[in-house]
This record gives sequence, C-alpha cells and structure tokens, in this order.
Amino acid sequence: MDLTVVAYVIYLLISVALTVWVARTLSHNGRIFLADVLHGNEKLADAVNHLLVVGFYLVNLGFVALYLNQDDSIADARGVFEALSTKLGVVLLVLGAMHLGNAYVLNKIRRRGIMEREQLPPVPPQGWVAPTAGA
Repeated sequence: MDLTVVAYVIYLLISVALTVWVARTLSHNGRIFLADVLHGNEKLADAVNHLLVVGFYLVNLGFVALYLNQDDSIADARGVFEALSTKLGVVLLVLGAMHLGNAYVLNKIRRRGIMEREQLPPVPPQGWVAPTAGA
C-alpha cells in the first residue's frame, strides 16, 4: 500500500476524532453558558447549542476534507510523520480558532444582555414630579 494513502487514512481518523471530541466538549460545556446568555431559556439554549454544533461540524469536516490533498508523494515513514504533523497542526489551529470565535461572539451577546439588565431601574417609577420654575 502506498504511504500517501496510509497518511491520508491516519489523518482522516485523527482529524475526525479530534473534531468530534472538541464538538462534544463545546456542546456539553457551552450549554450552561448559553443558558446564561439567553437568560435561562433552556429550550432556546439547547436549540442554539445544537445549531452551533452542526455549524462547527460542517466547517471543520469540510476543512479536513479540503485539506486532505497531498501534493508530493510520501516515500518513507519520516515523510508520513512530517505530512501528518503539518496537516494535524493546521487542523488543530482551525479548531482552536473556531472555538475562540464562538467564545468571542457568545461573550459579546452575554455582555449586551448584562448591560440591558443593568439599565433597568431596581424599583419601577412610582410617580411623576413636575419641574419647578426656580430651578
């Protein structure tokens, strides 16, 4: 069997496993964060979480598939490791960038929600006072 094909198979197995692991971790731990961002609306948090996970899978698995192509043929075991390290390193960087992008957007949404809650007065207005003429 050609070593390039061996490198492809190993790359796909590790990349898909890493993508699934990261997506499950983000989904499990992100649900709590989303519930806070969405003011305790559990059903909406679950729906948004599911949509984010689907988008995460689509983007990352699409990237893994596009990045599969190898220009040079691999001649020995060293070449397999070098090709795998480069490809897996880039996949890990993309996974990390996706995670940081999601965290940034969700944090912005959360901060906006906190600002809206702080703008509400702690006690509703109880009356109205007319301005005085001397002031």
